[in-house]
Amino acid sequence: MNRPWESLLTAVRGLPGVGPKMAERIALHLLRRRDSAEALQNALEDALRRLARCARCGDLVESESGPPAECPSCRDPDRNAAELCVVEEIGDRQALEKSRAFGGRYHVLGGALSALDGVGPGDLKIESLLKRVAEDGVKEVILATNPTAEGETTASYIADLLKGRGASVTRLAYGLPSGSVIQYADEFTLARALEGRRPIE
Repeated sequence: MNRPWESLLTAVRGLPGVGPKMAERIALHLLRRRDSAEALQNALEDALRRLARCARCGDLVESESGPPAECPSCRDPDRNAAELCVVEEIGDRQALEKSRAFGGRYHVLGGALSALDGVGPGDLKIESLLKRVAEDGVKEVILATNPTAEGETTASYIADLLKGRGASVTRLAYGLPSGSVIQYADEFTLARALEGRRPIE
């Protein structure tokens, strides 16, 4: 067995959305183009060293040393602290921000509930979400999880937890096709989804 090759294929296959054939193509490209491989390695090492999660919302923030700082969005006094938009991943937050339709704050869960993948409530930033709602004067929680089975399960679970906690709970209007992923939607679709959000009963 060619161990270095197998190890490289296994590492590339571990990336989300990469199947066996795609993993082989990526691995071969990296081996043929050493400059690409070295640039990727350097960028990854730099990101691992200098990026951390925002202590408040879970977004990425540059943090050279010490405890993670708060991201610019959490520190921005012009953002509406009464509106909190809950997303699954950092890419979803970035996509919604590009729509320029939301002026509140964000909370990144770090995934979605999935029994198949072994992701339970303790694996997501749900406790810190409840704490923010209780302590930060949040009036509306916008559940912007993806319109997938996992995203809907996560939204329902969080909506149940937020009942009676003093904040209204809304869901993005879809606008977004069922089964789609927020970070791949265009800005216009996301803006319409934010504008047409609806209460969760």
